[in-house]
Amino acid sequence: MKTVIQRVLNADVKVDGKTVGSCQNGYMILFCSVEGDTREDIDILAKKVANLRIFEDENGKMNKSIIDVSGEVLCISQFTLAADTKKGNRPSFIKAMNPKVANDYYNDFCTKLKSMGINRVEKGIFGADMQVSLINNGPVTIILDTEIWKKSHGN
Repeated sequence: MKTVIQRVLNADVKVDGKTVGSCQNGYMILFCSVEGDTREDIDILAKKVANLRIFEDENGKMNKSIIDVSGEVLCISQFTLAADTKKGNRPSFIKAMNPKVANDYYNDFCTKLKSMGINRVEKGIFGADMQVSLINNGPVTIILDTEIWKKSHGN
């Protein structure tokens, strides 16, 4: 499972010119499930996202989580994070999870974030042609990949 997390002042996603999701002072998350991911990956990733300390405290240090600052999340499904670019110039997306299961995992990830204490979690529309706008705060951008985490922790 892969995510790109951007700390944002605000973000929104539009489909056919209509806003379908937005957030203020929080994260815009691009989310991707890849073949081999499990529900355990959802739990690992949601816990990491909820507790990641990338908001500034009173001393200007990145020491607060999204929960600490009552931040919001806009989560967008993004199968292109599974791109394999090792051969040639055209990316292969063969590692992306089956869309039906990927949609379930995407929804479950968003639900899990809410259960971790993030009050507002909005989404894009899975599989839709979306236009995402955001103001990255910092800029701060973090990439999380459960495959890398599991390898480094001996799983």
